[in-house]
Amino acid sequence: MNLLDKDTITILLADDHSLIRQGIMFILEEIEVDAKVIQASNLQQITEYISANKIDIAIIDAHFPDGNSITILSKIKTMAPEIRILIFTGIDETANALKFLKAGANGFLNKMSEEEEIKNAILKIMKDGEYLSPQTQSLLMNSVRNSKATNPLFKLTERELQIAKMYASGNGNLEIANQLDVKQNTVSTIKRRIFEKLEIENIVELIQILQDNS
Repeated sequence: MNLLDKDTITILLADDHSLIRQGIMFILEEIEVDAKVIQASNLQQITEYISANKIDIAIIDAHFPDGNSITILSKIKTMAPEIRILIFTGIDETANALKFLKAGANGFLNKMSEEEEIKNAILKIMKDGEYLSPQTQSLLMNSVRNSKATNPLFKLTERELQIAKMYASGNGNLEIANQLDVKQNTVSTIKRRIFEKLEIENIVELIQILQDNS
């Protein structure tokens, strides 16, 4: 949904520095959107305001005196699944952007960005629901390439991965055979093949690999 089609967009500005919030307010005025703006200065206020109001966009810093905002992103998305979150922060994009996106953010922008880039990011969040800077796009591409190269689970077929997860969930050969309607010997053969491909010797190692790479 293009939020610019709405009569009024409700925006939460969350930063413990009032100057940053005022700067974003100035940019919103330049964009000329009809926005209702709510301001927060700590994590507790963020969750309280999102719980009490229908927020369209939350522009949130990474760090607050009472903690790191990455710890509340999943909670925010649970409370308001449609909310669009732009992390606007001074921390290093290369080291942190993907972590915040994985946690539930829809965009990541460094406070050192030029004013036009900040405008562009906010408009992209409004129109498309997400914003990825060229640097973050590059990080995502490298992440995909590296995961394919280093994730051992990519060695497994779809059926092998399915059975690996069943073993990791505590199922034995008989239970897996019954659930998949195959012979126990077939399950045992696939198990041996899984262990060979992943170069492991027991279920404990299998569980660890699944946890590390899923």
